[in-house]
Amino acid sequence: MSNSLNLDFNCAEIYEDLSPAQLITEAVRRGEGVLCSNGALSINTGKCTGRSPKDRYIVSDKNTKEHINWGEVNLPIEEAKFDELLKDVQNYLKDKDLFVFNGRVGALEEYTMGVKGICEYASQALFCHQLFIREKVNKEREAFTVISAPGFKADAEKYSLNSEVFVILNFTKKMILIGGTQYSGEIKKAIFTSMNYMLPFKGVLPMHCSANEGKDGDVAILFGLSGTGKTTLSADPERALIGDDEHGWCDNGVFNFEGGCYAKTINLSREKEKDIYDAIKFGSIIENVVLDNKNNPLFDDSSITENTRGSYPIHYINNVKSNGKGAVPKVILFLTADAFGVMPPIAKLNKEQAMYYFLSGYTSKVAGTERGLKEPQATFSACFGAPFMPMNPKEYAKLLGEKIEENNVRVYMVNTGWIGGSYGTGKRIDLPYTRTLVKAAINGDLEKRSYKKHEYFNLLIPESCDGVPSEILTPEETWRNKNDYIETVQKLKNQFEKNYKKYSDE
Repeated sequence: MSNSLNLDFNCAEIYEDLSPAQLITEAVRRGEGVLCSNGALSINTGKCTGRSPKDRYIVSDKNTKEHINWGEVNLPIEEAKFDELLKDVQNYLKDKDLFVFNGRVGALEEYTMGVKGICEYASQALFCHQLFIREKVNKEREAFTVISAPGFKADAEKYSLNSEVFVILNFTKKMILIGGTQYSGEIKKAIFTSMNYMLPFKGVLPMHCSANEGKDGDVAILFGLSGTGKTTLSADPERALIGDDEHGWCDNGVFNFEGGCYAKTINLSREKEKDIYDAIKFGSIIENVVLDNKNNPLFDDSSITENTRGSYPIHYINNVKSNGKGAVPKVILFLTADAFGVMPPIAKLNKEQAMYYFLSGYTSKVAGTERGLKEPQATFSACFGAPFMPMNPKEYAKLLGEKIEENNVRVYMVNTGWIGGSYGTGKRIDLPYTRTLVKAAINGDLEKRSYKKHEYFNLLIPESCDGVPSEILTPEETWRNKNDYIETVQKLKNQFEKNYKKYSDE
């Protein structure tokens, strides 16, 4: 216990840098959650079972005004409103116990950033401890301070907000203010967004990707939106995991931002994802997972939300690169779960195509995942992480193109979605086939193959790959009705072109 904070918190008690066991004990004692049969702390985040994108703001001031890509993703808020809200949050917390985490993000010392998490709940301090790097930065390095007060419900009209929920980033004051939501992912993504703002000024490309390393030190990075298999495919027993979600790419190589993982757990099983399943144990947190009467987690039960999550330190995974650093990547993989069934299982991209598909950030939603969704829906998220990229996406794409060209990096697009028809008619590509294709792309085997062009997307498709039936490599050949294929592929192509119009001036 201490009272060493530099902010004005006249609170009841400050618990600083408690161990996971101590934080779990406090969380259970205070009714924040219960211990599962596997030892993990199970919590329910209430009405916010995911991020609240319409409640995320960035303070607009003289330093940020010209650099932020303002719009529906990056909503501006006045500095005076932030200051007023900060005072009211501090006043709300004055009679509360607070739990503080001191650590950092960014495994490469040159680009690391300190993190001070000040949390109303012990379970959120545990989340910080498990997700970020558990080492303090040098005192001369200023840390970003995250204040999380889930119990504080904002007066939306008073602060010019959209609701009682708020996530506000102040890049000038290096502060993040979160209230009205207990969803821990807001803390992680707010820090990620902060790194995404700061690093490009230093010539570093921040990336929403996973990364792993082969026995010879060769590095591969995998981009992909939620549900495309980024976490699953990066967990390869033959390759050491550098990180599963957030990285920077500098002149010397890549480095993990985090010290942990925040994995989706819906339909999690030991048979399909052994590493993740085994990582859900004492010290881990699971969010919004249904438990039976013996506190066994029911990972296939989505009655609370599809977005069930597990957070754990990265060393809970068996084969990891403990220092979170790797060489310059040799291969980039863009993952997409194409529910239209028209994208090839794998295709080779040149630099310009890589920049195009990076800016597009395509995947698709399937019927049933959202209320009212009757057929597949194309989803475009620039840089495979638009909600967390505060600058113009073209800034990030330019950096990517430069690094691909400078380092002669091989780039592939991998469809982990459907073949033989759209969702409901076709089938999802078998995971073993996808793993084989990914392995062939990484080890260079696909470079030795002959290719043919995708008629509509101008992509280069390998004609063969050992261990994968050749007939599934070309989408058109897997469809029974060729007219349906042509109609569907043209529809998706038109959506790509419509989405890209906002970048087409360059």
